[in-house]
Amino acid sequence: MRYTPDQTRDLNRLTGHFLEAADIQSQPSLEQLREVLRFHEWRYYVLDDPLISDFEYDRIYKLLERSEQVHPEWASEDSPTRRVSSDLTESFATVDHLNPMLSLENSYDLADLEAFDLRVRKLCGLGAEEALEYFAEPKFDGGSIAVIYEHDRLVRAATRGDGARGEEITANARTIRSLPLRVAFSTLGISRVELRGEAVLSKQRFQAINLQRETDGLPLFANPRNAATGVLRAKDPAETASRNLDAFIFQVSYAEGQNGRILPDAFPTHAAWMEQLDAFGFKVAIADRKVCKTIAEVERYVGEWTGRRDAYAYDIDGVVIKVNELSMQLRCGSTAHHPRWAVAHKFQARQASSSLLDVEFQIGKIGSITPVAKIAPVQLAGVTVSSVSLHNEDFISQRDLRIGDQVLVERAGDVIPYIVKAFPELRKGLEKPIVFPSRCPACSTPLVREEDEAAWRCPNDRCEGKRLQCMIHHASKDAMDIDGLGRSLIERFYDLGWLTDLSDLYSLDYEDISELEGMGKKSAENLRKSVEKAKENPIYRLLHGLCIHHVGKKIAQRIAAQVQYLPDLADWDAERFMAIDDVGPVAAGNLVRFFANPQNLQMLRRMEALGVNMRATEADQPQVSGSGGIFEGKTILFTGTLERMGRDEAERLAEKLGARVLAAVSSKLNILVVGRDAGSKLAKAQKLGTVEILDEQAFFDRTGNE
Repeated sequence: MRYTPDQTRDLNRLTGHFLEAADIQSQPSLEQLREVLRFHEWRYYVLDDPLISDFEYDRIYKLLERSEQVHPEWASEDSPTRRVSSDLTESFATVDHLNPMLSLENSYDLADLEAFDLRVRKLCGLGAEEALEYFAEPKFDGGSIAVIYEHDRLVRAATRGDGARGEEITANARTIRSLPLRVAFSTLGISRVELRGEAVLSKQRFQAINLQRETDGLPLFANPRNAATGVLRAKDPAETASRNLDAFIFQVSYAEGQNGRILPDAFPTHAAWMEQLDAFGFKVAIADRKVCKTIAEVERYVGEWTGRRDAYAYDIDGVVIKVNELSMQLRCGSTAHHPRWAVAHKFQARQASSSLLDVEFQIGKIGSITPVAKIAPVQLAGVTVSSVSLHNEDFISQRDLRIGDQVLVERAGDVIPYIVKAFPELRKGLEKPIVFPSRCPACSTPLVREEDEAAWRCPNDRCEGKRLQCMIHHASKDAMDIDGLGRSLIERFYDLGWLTDLSDLYSLDYEDISELEGMGKKSAENLRKSVEKAKENPIYRLLHGLCIHHVGKKIAQRIAAQVQYLPDLADWDAERFMAIDDVGPVAAGNLVRFFANPQNLQMLRRMEALGVNMRATEADQPQVSGSGGIFEGKTILFTGTLERMGRDEAERLAEKLGARVLAAVSSKLNILVVGRDAGSKLAKAQKLGTVEILDEQAFFDRTGNE
């Protein structure tokens, strides 16, 4: 069935209720719980547009299981626990699977795996010390498919559907190049075979698709799974072909010879089947799978893949563990929902739905105004998230975010969380547009937005909010690296009136600091040593710490290599700055204005009098790039958020391989590496037409740093 907007809102309200519920007290409530699960199955499998995360769905599903066990008198044959979730629509013909295509039981902690091992041993009549092998493999996050070969030819492909029947997608499946059209099963005496697999999209391909959709002004896909499953049921096979899907086979569910079924007699173990399919040319990720002799070995495998998931070329959301001996699989049997011989250990949730409660506007070190969403706290990858950056005004408008919206939040790897999208179908009419301020929230100065920039900025050099953030940046590890002088301490000193400009950081009264609550003489002395050490820094760190717009660490290093005494930059004009690589007219203008300001020069003179180094050192000289690397002779620039490593680390890797890292897009740029939420640099590079654009995965594939 299809759900109306009112039904969608009501069922989502009930979803929140059941996520908080510990048990079910009445049969009508149990029926509501079942309907909530049916609704979310429809969103996930039919629309490929879920409103809740897998973890949240599993919590509600477990609630239903527990409630039906406590109240068997309320049992229902059409309960979601009695059948597999359905992805059937009216767009394609439905076909019968040769064997039921069941779901998997899920677990979220290692204790569940030990309980699974005990259950399997009991079902198989094995003692605690008797041998029992498990086959462990990554759980690909895509769309499940069943493919049939008859007389060595691919004759049919279908979606999972309701487990008994699925939608026929043969024409689309034929476009998947990793799915052979002809396989020599007859050499094994097999005339008919059904294989189970997962159609997936690589992270590299997913990023490229979203990059193009962003350029074309189309809505972005939330994740690779949505991009893969939706196109499996495309009406035009050419559209499926354009996605470049992969198909990983994970099971032989049925095999038939001249005299009827021969499974499991053809091969005694699941591992042996996988090795044979690998030899036949199927994509089975054989190197990533493992036969484990004990459940403890399975747990170590799970731990290994928990750490590897971010670096893997495909999205995986867990590990699947199966009894390896096929005869023992038959002894374990299955429920109507899942096989008893397999379990899926799911990783910690990376996505969750939440409510957008409010938006705060924060000022940065150069006056950029950043909107920050305050959301109802959610657990993501082991961290409680309650604040999420919205980056800029364009980010908000592109996603049509409103206060009061239900939103999908993601935290991939160790990067900061971000909002993937809102769910407009859940709006009740009370949501409020996010109004970007026209004046600085700190000093009320009218904001400005430069051409080709996404951020609104406060132009007031005396803005206290801007000045405070500059002090925080100046002391940070990326700039002067004053150990122990973090944000909270700088804010505390600022509130006490001890700091008015950057020079005050070098004239602190450590006696007064030692008397502050929570400090003491030892802490004050350690801080003094950190400040004294920072005074000896090379001048490129000082220049970077002055918070001059468009003058990042790379440009600061380029300039520091060309000057002996930092205050001499007051005598430079824009042309002299622009003669240095990567310094464009905007950065040059900002530099000229900064060093022409008498107050800034006075501040530098005071810093020098306090012992801050103003003269170039050996550390300010340019470092020689690696030679003979794959990027030898190339220039490279990184933009957007990288997931696998920080930008500084990626730049060092590129330099090690021979590249010269630029600070801005120009005609000299050869390669632009694009991470998430790339801004104007991407548009500029595309306009030039001479820049090779790589997504993050493509960059790492090229470096061999997998």
